[in-house]
Amino acid sequence: MTDYTKVDFFTDASLIDDPIPYYDYLHSLGPVIPVPERNAVFVVGFEEAVTVFRDSKTYSSCNSATGPIPPLPFAPAGDDIGALIDEHRMAMPYAGQVVVMDEPDHAPTRSLLMRLFTPSRLAANARYMQTAGDRLIDEFAVSGQCEVISEYGGPFATLVIADLLGVPEADRGGFREMLSPEVREKMGVLPGQIGVENVQAIAFDFLRDKFSAYVAKRRANPQDDVMTELALATYPDGSAPDPLEAVKLASFLFAAGQDTTARFLGASLRLMCERPEVQDQLRQDLSLLPDFIEEALRLEGSTKTEGRLARVSTELGGVKIPAGTTLVLMISAINRDPRRFEDPNAFRFGRPKIKEHLAFGRGAHTCAGAPLARAETRASLERWLTRFSGIALSEEHHGPAGARHFSYNPSYVVRALRALHLELITV
Repeated sequence: MTDYTKVDFFTDASLIDDPIPYYDYLHSLGPVIPVPERNAVFVVGFEEAVTVFRDSKTYSSCNSATGPIPPLPFAPAGDDIGALIDEHRMAMPYAGQVVVMDEPDHAPTRSLLMRLFTPSRLAANARYMQTAGDRLIDEFAVSGQCEVISEYGGPFATLVIADLLGVPEADRGGFREMLSPEVREKMGVLPGQIGVENVQAIAFDFLRDKFSAYVAKRRANPQDDVMTELALATYPDGSAPDPLEAVKLASFLFAAGQDTTARFLGASLRLMCERPEVQDQLRQDLSLLPDFIEEALRLEGSTKTEGRLARVSTELGGVKIPAGTTLVLMISAINRDPRRFEDPNAFRFGRPKIKEHLAFGRGAHTCAGAPLARAETRASLERWLTRFSGIALSEEHHGPAGARHFSYNPSYVVRALRALHLELITV
């Protein structure tokens, strides 16, 4: 039996493939757990996490992408470190990206991003999803086998985001090749990778160069397309952002959404294959897919942790939080809080109020791409269930029922299934 008192969540590889027993251990300690060696606290309670997400004045998002690693570039002092955060913000990981912004910068920048997620744009993008999904399935359907992450999930997410942003059709093949999960993993672009203190996504360089060129062209020669809308977008007060802001937003959406969506598609299909009766239910009634997806997000959402930094000294869940303490919001554990979800480790189809999970966060920093991720997953699962009368895990790669094995990428930030091999029966 593992002695979890001696386990470092951030570096211990034994927690990667099956962290559930560790989450159960954390819940036995309470909703907020001090981690003095990291100047941090773990938050595993649902209500406590919602409190943090909704209180951006007390809790800064400046370290949301990486939590306590690397350490702060300054020494916290006093009961209010707001001025220190502002002074050193640009020395922290992912500086300048919307995910680590606080007010007053966050809301105006997020408003630019939300222009991509209007109902009309998402509806047009959803139509493209059907076509893209079928084209990718055509590439492997005849073989009766598929490795989901590399052959479907990664390419699908890349093509969908490219369509959403208006990337020219001629360039999409290059995006698909450069941003494949295998290439990104070899480059070491996963955030929070064990043993790496500050992993900056190399893919951002490729994306920055591409989108800089697109934005410059659209500003010089506007066209009737989404890229022009992004390039010419203004803040709510009518002022025009620096062109670099549009480049950052487009690059971040690609880098953040592409891999996480691909991995979650794999996780969803894994859950479906492990429950043949649920797969049959869904195939007979596709309108049940939203409930299935929400429970899959609760159990296997792609985000494992988010960070927050206590701007002022406070208290949470009965634990004193000095200013300068990192709060590690353990999303995967929070979504298994037994005080909120009955029988939390079980997959329960049709669980009441299932959309209350925190897979996409809550509050001002709720994942802007959540509607897109849900739509991508639903469109994909609809095509898979329609095209194949049987979808099963490959025993050659994952072992027989009762002795399955799966491998996940070594990250404390994302839950990233390395590969999912399936056997397929075509309708």
